[in-house]
Amino acid sequence: MKAYFLPVLFLVSWTSAAGQADSTVVAPGDPVTIAPGAIVQGGADTAHSTMPDTLGWRYHHSPTKACVLSAVLPGAGQIYNRKYWKAPIVWAGLGISFWFVQSNSKEYRRYKDNYIAVVDGDPTTIDEFNGEVSASQLLDATDTYRKWRDMSYIALGLVYMLNIVDAGVDANFVRFDVGRDLTVGMGPSLEMAAQGNAGLHLSLALR
Repeated sequence: MKAYFLPVLFLVSWTSAAGQADSTVVAPGDPVTIAPGAIVQGGADTAHSTMPDTLGWRYHHSPTKACVLSAVLPGAGQIYNRKYWKAPIVWAGLGISFWFVQSNSKEYRRYKDNYIAVVDGDPTTIDEFNGEVSASQLLDATDTYRKWRDMSYIALGLVYMLNIVDAGVDANFVRFDVGRDLTVGMGPSLEMAAQGNAGLHLSLALR
């Protein structure tokens, strides 16, 4: 009977030893010799080198580069983030703001020159309104267009700064996981319904 179990015991021992040899854990820094055709599975330290680059271009994305591009050429950071539809919005915002700057500056200089022509006391200088508009009215119009010009400059600066901030924020959220493993659900609240009240239940699931 013992002679019958000896081959079985030997086979089980050999199988167990072979399994342990195949699943040997190597500490970091230890030299490893890999036989041809062998498959090596590493832990957290080797996951970066063996894991395929599933993030693609997102893995190498740089928020700093996106901000610099938008600072040098507005809209370039949005293109770098592959948010192509945002670039025309940036250009339109800057273009409209610049147009208001030019228009208000032109009107400001116009009414300022006419005001000076009225109050300088020189009869040879005549304003374009031929004296039909008083000096106080010209001064009010001059101050109004000056304020509008200043506000246009502020709007131009804000659009420029928002262009940089938007590029940086988008670049930071490039790797944010919005796949199927992240789901948000909403439905009726059973606890509120049990109390005779209406309510909603919001759930966030991470799989």
